[in-house]
Amino acid sequence: MAACRIFACLLLLGLSCSVADGLGVNWGTIATHRLPPKTVAQLLQDNGINKAKIFDADETSMKALAGTGIEVMIAIPNDMLAMMNDYDAAKEWVKKNVTRYNFEKGVNIKYVAVGNEPFLKSYNDSFTNITFPALKNVQNALNEAGVGDTIKATIPLNADVYDSPRSNPVPSAGKFRPDIGDLMAQIVEFFSQHGAPFIVNIYPFLSLYGNSHFPIDYAFFDGTSNPVLDKGVEYTNVFDANFDTLVSALKNVGFGDLPIVVGEVGWPTDGDVNANVTMAERFYAGLLKRLAAGTPLRPNATIEVYLFGLMDEDAKSVAPGNFERHWGLFTYDGQPKFPVDLSGKGQNKLLVGAKDVEYLPPKWCAVNPSATDLSKLADNVKYACAHADCTSLGYGCSCSGLDARANASYAFNVYFQTQNQKDESCDFQGLAAVTTQNMSHGTCNFTIQIVPSASSFRRPQLSVLLSAIAGLLSWICF
Repeated sequence: MAACRIFACLLLLGLSCSVADGLGVNWGTIATHRLPPKTVAQLLQDNGINKAKIFDADETSMKALAGTGIEVMIAIPNDMLAMMNDYDAAKEWVKKNVTRYNFEKGVNIKYVAVGNEPFLKSYNDSFTNITFPALKNVQNALNEAGVGDTIKATIPLNADVYDSPRSNPVPSAGKFRPDIGDLMAQIVEFFSQHGAPFIVNIYPFLSLYGNSHFPIDYAFFDGTSNPVLDKGVEYTNVFDANFDTLVSALKNVGFGDLPIVVGEVGWPTDGDVNANVTMAERFYAGLLKRLAAGTPLRPNATIEVYLFGLMDEDAKSVAPGNFERHWGLFTYDGQPKFPVDLSGKGQNKLLVGAKDVEYLPPKWCAVNPSATDLSKLADNVKYACAHADCTSLGYGCSCSGLDARANASYAFNVYFQTQNQKDESCDFQGLAAVTTQNMSHGTCNFTIQIVPSASSFRRPQLSVLLSAIAGLLSWICF
């Protein structure tokens, strides 16, 4: 209904959707039930979002984006970087995933992301020696295919590739990490030679999540009582400080004017005490107003960003934290979570939700009221949460206030929905039963899943599954 009201108002007022210059969104697909890609493409168009970043070159996503005019960044995953060290393989990839869509009303590809944060310290140099050769091969393959003037290869990098020394922790002292300093200088020079931007992922939320002493106001954009002072400049938020640390690192290697694109930035709405709708709305309101203002080292220059992310993804690894499954501006079914003004003009309103979404029947799985022996309840809850998304049950999360029975019912239901409401998925040794009573209350939503599309859920690697299970079990309380 909200979407219908907004659409009607736009028709009456003769207005079109307004989105800030340079604003895009990350479209992730690690979910047990994906909305049909064409529905997602329409969702982007309905909200005036004309830039999208995806994490592969999935055929169904690409076909849905064809003819929309949406500018797209496609990607080569980290596990394909070694393959891209072979030039023939790089040419074949470009032929299959780029030139194939290079026709009138095809896909408007702007960038090819070679890897994703390949130099993370936690990767222990797994991709350090193969990323730059892959980058060069992909760009050369684009050039050979005749599209290199308009489509650029680049590398989305985590902000941990640069920093300021502890002895002088200010943005103007920014340098690339010593262990990859020479490599980064070569990569940056390559970007400059070929007209590609430096893409960086900046997450103020993670600064707060990873440091209990981090000043919470510094993660937002509405001022702080303890700004960082740097040569007469006051930094009142960590986003500006982080961005300008990169600017300084680029200056330090002789490329201070290289274009910078923020590949990921956002705020999750569940899965942690600081991840909720109120804080996300506060963050986006401040961020979107600032994009046209630039930063102290790049004033009055519009910052190009891709918000992270479009929708929640209930099958992402929770190794970084349970919040990983809740970054979406939209819920799993494409419905807006909170008012936001993508134009950056402070006129917050609900975004337009996905249309014609098909749901499974209105029934839930709950603790059987006739069950008397609850001695195996905890074991069955653990099983459910090892195979479905129970991250909302964690401390300080949207469903943390449930009693023991409701807690178990939530776990049983999320498993039941993940299994497409199969009868046998709501038994749990006789402890569960199907009900038509919606048990949602307050901030805790007992979901009904959507009908799975043909493109739903590509199974993650075993290592990802194991880390997800370990993370989930550490959060569930009984």
